Amino acid sequence: MPPSEAAKTCGWADLVEELDRWAATGNIATFWWRDDDAVRPTASLADMLRLAAGTPIGLAVIPALAQPELAAALPSTVTVLQHGWRHVNHAVAGKKSEYPPGRSPVLVAAEIGAGMALQRSQFGTRALPIFVPPWNRIAAEFLPLLRALGLTKVSGMTSRQVLPGTVSSVILDVHVDLTAWRQDRGFVGTEPALGEIVRRLGAARQAQHYGEPLGILTHHLIMDDLTRGFLDRLLSVTRRHPGVLWAAPTELMA
Repeated sequence: MPPSEAAKTCGWADLVEELDRWAATGNIATFWWRDDDAVRPTASLADMLRLAAGTPIGLAVIPALAQPELAAALPSTVTVLQHGWRHVNHAVAGKKSEYPPGRSPVLVAAEIGAGMALQRSQFGTRALPIFVPPWNRIAAEFLPLLRALGLTKVSGMTSRQVLPGTVSSVILDVHVDLTAWRQDRGFVGTEPALGEIVRRLGAARQAQHYGEPLGILTHHLIMDDLTRGFLDRLLSVTRRHPGVLWAAPTELMA
């Protein structure tokens, strides 16, 4: 069944059935949660943390905009990822990117290095060497620069397609974005979200690619009640299933 058709008919029972298939193979379906655009403590951030109830989150923080009080607002289950530098678009044409082709590598290195230093000073060991490019886009020419600076992982959406030749061990992508960006920036919908989760889990199982974690992407600043409701049920269903692990980014660094 094509993904679009599967999404129209996919429900919670389909997710449980797919997780049961994983469990029957003796393997664990690993999920991870990335939330983007954090800069300060907000009511929406607090709401998300309450919803998580201890589920690990990789919080993508914008270094140049991060307020000092953010660190104290984060529980130990939250680790910090580097979300670019200022989340500013430098693409002359086409899709937005803070690090499009052609930017000065000297300037790019200075920005990213400054961001790393800020995050280490604010968050200590909770700041992980994972780079989350704004808009999930970075030119392939800057990947060696990231490695030279000590950033060992890149987390985007479709890195294997847009960064051909990138070693798989460098990539820690998210796969299911719960925000409908091309519509009203509300919830993408239960059936489309579940359809994509089930499709990806099924494809990984059939290919025996059991090791790659499935990434869920949220944006707490615009998270609506429908998104929160979906997440609440997703966490409830998956956390009580023996075939699922919600992993912290620290567990996915190898």
